[in-house]
Amino acid sequence: MKTQIFNNAIKNREKIRFLYGMEEIILDPYFVALDKSGQKVIYGKPDFSNQVRKYEYKRIANIKILNRLRFSPIIPIISYIN
Repeated sequence: MKTQIFNNAIKNREKIRFLYGMEEIILDPYFVALDKSGQKVIYGKPDFSNQVRKYEYKRIANIKILNRLRFSPIIPIISYIN
């Protein structure tokens, strides 16, 4: 169920809100993956941050898609000097 919610949010570029442990997180979700130990994780950029962070599925609860808040992914642009 979590994967379906996250995939819909990623596809539609919608922000999500969830509890991570005891902290509320608002996130621009980028992608879902497996980490080195085989645990499912989601990568995304938290609000008011410039870093992409990893969140473990097993610690995520109360997921809500924030339909009215859409985002554009931050893509680092590397300039090449010839």
